[in-house]
Amino acid sequence: MTPKTRLLPLLAFAIPVSATTVVYTDSHHPPLNLSAGHQVVYLDAPQTAQRQIFGELPSDPVQAERAAKAVIQSSDWPQKQQQIAQAYQGVLQAYSLKLEKYPSVVFDDKYVVYGTTDVALAESRLAEFREAQ
Repeated sequence: MTPKTRLLPLLAFAIPVSATTVVYTDSHHPPLNLSAGHQVVYLDAPQTAQRQIFGELPSDPVQAERAAKAVIQSSDWPQKQQQIAQAYQGVLQAYSLKLEKYPSVVFDDKYVVYGTTDVALAESRLAEFREAQ
């Protein structure tokens, strides 16, 4: 194993997901070697969504409050609110798995390879781990 990657079994909480491979990363570490069944969770998605929805708020607190209220009182706020909530789902999922750091690749909510977004490399590390068992 390379010094930056390590494989650890996870004690996962019940999250109803069947046989999956999930890459937990951020927008600065794009996933590699994804297949159709793989999922990607961008842990910086909540900040990205909020930045897209609210934009750059003014530094003056009164003006910032007015700008934020204008967004919240807009007719499309329910959709924007849902977008923010969905962005947090991946963060909550990572938290429930007790991931120590990212990027990481998680297999079946049971095994994790830290330090990579390369699914092929992570699969290789998982195979090595299973052979050693």
